[in-house]
Amino acid sequence: MNAESTREALDVASLAGDILLASGAEIFRVEETIDRIARAYGVNSSDAFVLSSGIFLTAESGKKQEFARVRHIPLSAARLDKVTAVNQLSREIEEGLHAPKEAKAWLLDIQRMPDKPRWHQVLASGVGSACFCFLFGGDVVDSMVAFLSGFVLYFYLLYLLRGRMSKIATNISGGALVTLIAVFLYQAGIGHHLDKVIIGSIIPLVPGVNFTNAIRDIADQDYIAGSVRMLDALLVTFCIALGVGLIITGYHQLAGGLQL
Repeated sequence: MNAESTREALDVASLAGDILLASGAEIFRVEETIDRIARAYGVNSSDAFVLSSGIFLTAESGKKQEFARVRHIPLSAARLDKVTAVNQLSREIEEGLHAPKEAKAWLLDIQRMPDKPRWHQVLASGVGSACFCFLFGGDVVDSMVAFLSGFVLYFYLLYLLRGRMSKIATNISGGALVTLIAVFLYQAGIGHHLDKVIIGSIIPLVPGVNFTNAIRDIADQDYIAGSVRMLDALLVTFCIALGVGLIITGYHQLAGGLQL
């Protein structure tokens, strides 16, 4: 295999790994995909070392020339649609359906896939909050309050903040906002179980995918990547709890310690 073919294969494999890792895929999935794509293009001496925020890929050509690729991937939100698209493309590459240049073009298209429309995300946040509120024991009225809280939460995140605050400040303010709405409506006589409303309302903020992937990475003995993801998930969880706690504490102080 000549040097140019090796470079093209590494470009495709590393780009696929970049998209997967940035989209919230597990470490073992990223490493396996890189290896499968490299082998499909005839690179049998490649090694991929993947962390939660970076990919290190090396390979040798037939003339024993060494090649390397290093990519830095910051932690970001999960995009399971991109993970699914890359997985499907990698299977097609294994079947010999795409040349390296064609596969790279497909990967660039996947990387540029737009997010869901913001109003879809806002509506989904409201519906998800209502469903989880009902699941945790709330009644129909509680679910309606949770729907409103979840709806306002994502409207605040996507239309007002627009990523202008740090992750810590965003999650603290988000947890505080939904709790403030829930407490206000509860005091107005709308809703019967404040705790169920708050639990349902904060669900859109909970980093469930990151937490699950962290456990899977640790179970697969990727302790460094798993620990980083677990720490990130726990930090987000702590910030949400802090935002909720601040409003609850403030309410107790202002209301003279009334039982919620």
